Amino acid sequence: MTQGSKPNLEEWRVQAEKELRGRSLDELTWNTPEGIAVKPLYTAEDLEGLAHHNSLPGSDPFLRGPRATMYAGRPWTVRQYAGFS
Repeated sequence: MTQGSKPNLEEWRVQAEKELRGRSLDELTWNTPEGIAVKPLYTAEDLEGLAHHNSLPGSDPFLRGPRATMYAGRPWTVRQYAGFS
């Protein structure tokens, strides 16, 4: 990759393998406590096959909250507690 050029995925892989000095690119993938694999680089190809990546909160299929309206009908409030009971 040259300075100012638009890198492609293969150039990134080559540079990453060079920096890893013989270690595998797979070693850069790690798992969250929930067991979700996190890759070191995501591209548009990773979005292919995802059923609802363009969905919005409050719209079908309601994947981003506990109910269809999320919290639109019952918005969050911030309160301060003062004193002791």
